[in-house]
Amino acid sequence: MQMRIPFSLLQGRAIYQPFAQGHNGVLNSNTMPELLEVTTPSLAYICLGGFAVLFSMVSLLVKERLFINEVVLGTAFGILVGPYGIDVFDPRSWGHQSNPVTLEVMRIVLAIGLFAIGVEIPRSYMRDHAKGLLVMVVPTMAIGWLVVSGLLYVLFPQIELYGCLAIAACLTPTDPIISAAIVGGKFAVKHVPLNLRLILSAESAANDGLAYPFLSIAIYLMVDPTPKEAVLHWVLIGWLYEVICGTILGAVMGIAFAYLMRFSHRRGFIDRESYVAQYLSLAFLTIGIASTLGLDDLLAAFAAGNALSWDGQFNERTEGDVFSSVIDLVFNCACFIYIGAWLPFKSFVDFDGLGLDVWRLGLLFLGVLMMRRIPSVLLLYRWIDEIEGWKQALFTGHFGPMGVGAIFVSTLAATRLPEPHYPPENQLELVASVLQPIVSFVVLGSIIIHGLSIPFFNLSRNISVSTTVIPNLPHFPEWAWQIHRFGGVRHGADEDRDAGSERVSYHEGVLIDIDDGLEDGMGVVSARPTARPVSLCHRCSQVVESIDTAQAEEVGGQDRSAH
Repeated sequence: MQMRIPFSLLQGRAIYQPFAQGHNGVLNSNTMPELLEVTTPSLAYICLGGFAVLFSMVSLLVKERLFINEVVLGTAFGILVGPYGIDVFDPRSWGHQSNPVTLEVMRIVLAIGLFAIGVEIPRSYMRDHAKGLLVMVVPTMAIGWLVVSGLLYVLFPQIELYGCLAIAACLTPTDPIISAAIVGGKFAVKHVPLNLRLILSAESAANDGLAYPFLSIAIYLMVDPTPKEAVLHWVLIGWLYEVICGTILGAVMGIAFAYLMRFSHRRGFIDRESYVAQYLSLAFLTIGIASTLGLDDLLAAFAAGNALSWDGQFNERTEGDVFSSVIDLVFNCACFIYIGAWLPFKSFVDFDGLGLDVWRLGLLFLGVLMMRRIPSVLLLYRWIDEIEGWKQALFTGHFGPMGVGAIFVSTLAATRLPEPHYPPENQLELVASVLQPIVSFVVLGSIIIHGLSIPFFNLSRNISVSTTVIPNLPHFPEWAWQIHRFGGVRHGADEDRDAGSERVSYHEGVLIDIDDGLEDGMGVVSARPTARPVSLCHRCSQVVESIDTAQAEEVGGQDRSAH
């Protein structure tokens, strides 16, 4: 029996070839075309799409009840499908292309996240809170950098001081992706004061770009012939060109495009969808120009986003749109699946004689967790107006996750160091060999500890605090936790009132009181049924019940001396 296959069905389909053919293009009956084509991209699409679909099916349960986000689950799924699990996706199997691909994946995710943080921070926040941010970023990063360098120097004596400085620079920045995924969650919105959430987001975005100078001084000290020449290159290139010029470039681009979009909007040339698309397009344009010029592209992306929304018009045009949240979710899932599959578990054990032992790495992680940020924040919080009391300072010091930013900086350092031999022939090759294993071990520990901190806090509160259940209480939606306008009183377009004030929202017959200004940094949320809309007196912060919604809005907009 013979089967004739039209040539048009085979043309251009390499998947079917080679075929065993007889005469006149006729296939033999004992030949089956190879229809399956298993490639790395197809496996990556299956892993990403499959995880996103499954995670979406239970996202409300996992994120809003268990308080576990896509960071922890994505990393666990990446480990499962990676070379140390079922081995269907292995970024390190790409050989010399592994580091460049990893670098660009981390760069894209960071740039989009930093741009979004810059846009969503309240207008002029960076100017109004410059002193607190300056203290939070520069001294805290410098102290943490030196402390981690000392820990590395003690635990890994084979690594010289300059190499320890280079590795510590990768662990210095606070990761903005993990921070945004945690501080924007339901638990943080209810229990972490707004002042802490804002400064943690701004600080994590700013210090991620400022990791460049800490890395560059260490690289210059290892590569340049004299320390004097290294310091000169660091000041001229590492600071003035990369950081300062990168920030100026991002700010100029953000201001210029804000003006262009206002002009286009007045002329009726731009629609709402194009406004929202700037989350991606302008972020890509900024990092493309900055990286081409050799500037600090991450800091440029953050500056561009913040300058774009400086006057608040961009936020007003895109208010209520969920596109940026969807993009963040997809990119975060992809990134942490990639990280989970990329983690070099084999390198955590000293197979290559590099002096890496699990116990040394474990002690390093514990030291980083306890000493990297907590002592410096407890020492400096009196000069940070946004932090009220030592308990908030302790929480801020603990909440310094390491993740995408650390892997990006370590991969960038690996591309600037020589390709190592085994065993390493010099100190540069030794640093290149141990850099990523050390950083990835600390990142894995940080994802576990910081990613599960919120579930732990929630469990401890459930155990220690008794809760009164109100029967037949109507359910109110998730957006009620993040609303900025309450009962007709508007506390500004971009930020709530000062910590300690009472916030009230009316929704479907339920009066929701949110107080997030307690001294211990934790808040209380209560809800009670009410038959009428309510308003909040702006002067005395007392609830004023009114007949209807219109009257509530009118009362809420007036200052009243008595009720």
